[in-house]
Amino acid sequence: MFGKDDILIVCALEQETEGQLEDYQTLYTGVGKVNATFKLTQRLHSSHLHYLPLMPELVINYGTAGSKKLPIGELVDCTRFIQRDMDATSMGFFRGQTPFESPNNMVLDFRNKPLNVDWGREHHINTIKKHLVCGTGDNFVDDGNNWMCDVVDMEAYALAKVCYHYDVPFISFKYITDNANESSSKDWEDNLSDGITEFVEKVLRKIK
Repeated sequence: MFGKDDILIVCALEQETEGQLEDYQTLYTGVGKVNATFKLTQRLHSSHLHYLPLMPELVINYGTAGSKKLPIGELVDCTRFIQRDMDATSMGFFRGQTPFESPNNMVLDFRNKPLNVDWGREHHINTIKKHLVCGTGDNFVDDGNNWMCDVVDMEAYALAKVCYHYDVPFISFKYITDNANESSSKDWEDNLSDGITEFVEKVLRKIK
């Protein structure tokens, strides 16, 4: 089983956690794909060069998300990730597919290959097991267009891609704060800090 020292929890904003992660290794990245990529790469690269702190055995992303399919107030797990605002369709690529990248996978899928984590340990952490698709983009969705995904956020795909390249297992837990519609901004602000207690109870209390 994982212990607290084996896991790095990555969040965008401290406002999402209400000080409830002080006993855990926690990294706050700021909002958006660029900030998420930079902060997590910086952290893992230092560990890769054998500087302290040590390389985590698992990265958990906790944060808020919108969804047209799920009710506000639900905590879900995401194990598949797409870059929903990557659009090179005019060049003959699929929407979400990064041009000239190899391998050119549109979806980062952590379901069936949790990298170097055995299934027993992965299931120890993932108590929800919905294995949803998270679509990440640098825009706040308020038009109901979730496009090929169950939830929408602004960081998870970037974090997943960094972990993929560093061969570090990754999972994301998202608390649904809004329904990706015209009231999303207010709903997000109203529900921003509501999910952290549920995340601690359903996920982190399993970690010794």
